[in-house]
Amino acid sequence: MFNHMFWISPAVTFGLGVLLAPLVIPLLRRLKFGQSIRAEGPEAHQKKAGTPTMGGVIFLTAVVLASVPLAGRAEAGSPDLFFLLFATLSYGIVGFMDDYIKVVMRRNLGLTARQKLLGQVFIGMVLFWVLWQVRVVRGTYEAISTIGIPGTDLYISLNWLYFPLLVIMMIAASNAVNLTDGLDGLVAGTAAIAYGAYTVIGIMQENTSVIIFSASVTGALLAFLLFNANPAKVFMGDTGSLALGGGLAALAVITKTELLLLIIGGVFVMETLSVMIQVTSFKLRGKRVFLMSPVHHHFELKGWSEWRVVTTFWGLGFLFAVLGVYLEIFI
Repeated sequence: MFNHMFWISPAVTFGLGVLLAPLVIPLLRRLKFGQSIRAEGPEAHQKKAGTPTMGGVIFLTAVVLASVPLAGRAEAGSPDLFFLLFATLSYGIVGFMDDYIKVVMRRNLGLTARQKLLGQVFIGMVLFWVLWQVRVVRGTYEAISTIGIPGTDLYISLNWLYFPLLVIMMIAASNAVNLTDGLDGLVAGTAAIAYGAYTVIGIMQENTSVIIFSASVTGALLAFLLFNANPAKVFMGDTGSLALGGGLAALAVITKTELLLLIIGGVFVMETLSVMIQVTSFKLRGKRVFLMSPVHHHFELKGWSEWRVVTTFWGLGFLFAVLGVYLEIFI
């Protein structure tokens, strides 16, 4: 059963992604949903202006079309799958609104920081309520508030503190992936690797919902990468990046690997820390640590080609994913 889900899910979403992209990309172009490039970014990126964005709808559609029928066919634990899909799609909707304001209303910054944060907090609260209801029905509500220490058999009970942790996780993960989305294929590749790691964890935990969802996203992202790799024919936009971050945080919650996500998503953590370090250093010292943040732009300005930066970060993402899976399964 699990082996079948492992192969069928990504194969179906990959096929759907390959079929959908040539239909959606021209539509986005006709609707003039082109990416605007911020003047503060690397000068070489200005040539990307006008490339269709909001392409996250491609792989999100493929995931929904494939995972729900497969879950019914496999008699998967639908509450877990519902939680995973809801987290992903709801954050995707916030991203879609942000993209829409940018490309249609021509307001380059999209949603204000407060509007985006309020949306993310609200979704996090709803997700906690859904999780609580599911666990109460299953009689496993006592396990909600515990988190595991990676590489050990130790668990810490947070009690009511788990609620703010979950909300912070959802916000942090979605924003971290969003910050990483700055080069052609960077997020599509690193996220595919992270979701692939969670597919392996799902197999080890024998959780069909996790397998179907993670493998479906992996397959859909690989298809998207065919059109998003340098030179990109389409960008995923906040529609895709926020959704992917929300999905990863939800996977960490369902598999009880909340802290392990910091390792599996190591590239996203690294990118976020680079922004925090840059901002803090400039405010306190008036000096920048990096030529530009997030850190992938630093390497661009150091003279690395875009492809070299992306493939290097893919390699780092793979190493982080292998380490995370190793800590979860073998230690």
